[in-house]
Amino acid sequence: MKRNLFIPVIAMLLFISIGGCQKEQDNATDTILTSAQSNISERITSNLVAIKGVDLGVAGNFAILSKTGITSVYKSTITGDIGTSPITGAAMVVSCGEVTGNVFSVDAAGPACKTTSATMLTAAIGDMQTAYTNAAGRINPDFLNLGAGTIGGKTLTPGLYKWTSSVKIPTDIAIAGGPNDIWIFQVAGTLNVSSGVRVTLSGGAQAKNIIWQVSDAVTFGTTSHFEGVILGKTGIHLKTGASINGRLLAQTAATLQMSTVTEPQ
Repeated sequence: MKRNLFIPVIAMLLFISIGGCQKEQDNATDTILTSAQSNISERITSNLVAIKGVDLGVAGNFAILSKTGITSVYKSTITGDIGTSPITGAAMVVSCGEVTGNVFSVDAAGPACKTTSATMLTAAIGDMQTAYTNAAGRINPDFLNLGAGTIGGKTLTPGLYKWTSSVKIPTDIAIAGGPNDIWIFQVAGTLNVSSGVRVTLSGGAQAKNIIWQVSDAVTFGTTSHFEGVILGKTGIHLKTGASINGRLLAQTAATLQMSTVTEPQ
């Protein structure tokens, strides 16, 4: 009789022991999965921060925005709004027939087709400077001093690029990525694009998602073509026949010589 009772007790103890081991194993598995999910979440969050774009604010409504003037050697072709502030509208030496869009001035001076909107222009200039500071302040670049500042022939994938020197583009380059990808280029010196050189997009990359933050002058050589939004600390200069699909946002002057500026869509 005692023997018959002993066997069920042993079986029960074995069941409890196995169940306890299984519970410990399940807890360990849950811990591993939670840790893995946390790591994945951290990587995703990090990537989202890395590819966050630059908010242009009201400045994003302009094809050309300048603090000290916009001049054109006739005939340039500008698609999009243009404006200057705080300098008087007289510093916009542009013919109305060159602009498909609005011409904004802080006062009654300027081209005959102008619209006076000092308050809006003040906001746009403030947003332009904020965007410049934002782009310049990005840290932990994906690419540092690529090509020692000479990037002709290269294909540029999405990310943050930083140069502690000037940048030269002596031969064609490609900017390759998807329609939602972001590029931010930080240039500590000048940006010079040689005559006849073309910057092209591939894979669905969009000019509106490409930011060139440049601390010194920007110069596009004759008949060159460029893509992206220029946030220039000083002047932006397009030589004869040069073109850009993007924006010229200059903290000094923007000059065109029979050039083409097309606001990105």
